[in-house]
Amino acid sequence: MSKILFIGDVVGKPGRRVLAQVLPVWKEKYRPDAVIVNVENLAHGKGVTLSTLAEIDALGVDCMTSGNHIYKKPQFAEECFEKYPKLIRPANFGGSNPGFGYYRFGKNGQQYLVVNLNGQVFMENQFDGEISNPFLEVDRILAQEAQKGDIIVVDFHAEATSEKVAFGYYVDGRVAAMFGTHTHVPTADGRILPGGTAYLTDAGMTGALEGVIGVSRENVLRKFLNPDSRFVNQPAEDGELQINGVLVETGDNQKAISVQQLRVVHPN
Repeated sequence: MSKILFIGDVVGKPGRRVLAQVLPVWKEKYRPDAVIVNVENLAHGKGVTLSTLAEIDALGVDCMTSGNHIYKKPQFAEECFEKYPKLIRPANFGGSNPGFGYYRFGKNGQQYLVVNLNGQVFMENQFDGEISNPFLEVDRILAQEAQKGDIIVVDFHAEATSEKVAFGYYVDGRVAAMFGTHTHVPTADGRILPGGTAYLTDAGMTGALEGVIGVSRENVLRKFLNPDSRFVNQPAEDGELQINGVLVETGDNQKAISVQQLRVVHPN
């Protein structure tokens, strides 16, 4: 049996702050065997840097997943992936991008395989590159990398809920858990699918509660009211903070036996 704690997209300094405050509490309370955190919005809302990754690594995180914003600070991308092999990016990104789309690690005699994939629907203008079919890519990775006894977790970074639900059913019975990320709003559909895979359409985000999915609400409202204005991606700084995650317990057959959504609203 094993417990996996997955935490949704950490957005900027507010996200890093609340993660540092709450994750130790959750680790003490729930005693997870593995901790996975999505970090694609880690550095000022988009991308990663060595210093921001060091903050997450210091919290005892086992794997860091990402998504379409992972290369938004391209000057840091290669060195970040080189220093932190536990940092992964969607495996179905085309081209010669740095990083790998899966990560294997062992703890207490148990092997874990974490896979990161990106959806295609509505993502045409959200990534500067090709995104290949995630359904075919997960088949390839599981065929080549999965080993007997693995606990396999998938972070599916996607916009469309229909694509996430379909993908969940596609991998049902073949992975222990599939968590959706990207939309930053936690969905209320955490459940175990018929084949034994823990599923959640979106794990939500970690950062400012009173922004618009983590971004300054003033900047977002300005863009909605005047579409021709320039949008400034400024993480919200004021007000309460939130952290959203999901805790999955697996049985002896490496399939899920329980799934619990976690959420804390925290003072700034």
